[in-house]
Amino acid sequence: MSKQKAEKRVFHNNDECPVRNVVAQIGDKWSVLILFALVEGPDRFNSIKSRVVGVSQRMLTQTLRGLEREGYVNRTVYPEVPVRVEYELTGMGRGLVKPLYQLVSWAETHHDEIKRSRQAYDERG
Repeated sequence: MSKQKAEKRVFHNNDECPVRNVVAQIGDKWSVLILFALVEGPDRFNSIKSRVVGVSQRMLTQTLRGLEREGYVNRTVYPEVPVRVEYELTGMGRGLVKPLYQLVSWAETHHDEIKRSRQAYDERG
């Protein structure tokens, strides 16, 4: 009986790699927080900004544009005076939030353990 050596997955540094092309987009500092801010329904820019503490106006604008480009968020402009703009998750965005919820839940559960591990590592250095 011969053992077959399992081939290890190769991650390419190009746009065809789903990890680099899709996961990296939402793996930045703000995307997941903004997606979760929209879970409860459509919201306006300043409301999102007040709930995602620390995000600058420029970074929120840039991140919302990126999420819209990827198809996770819809931007709706209402022809009112003054103009009203709302952002909301698309179907794909709602689908993305489901597995991300597991990651966020895991992070909340293990946050103290991770902080202790970081501290112990830093003290060794």
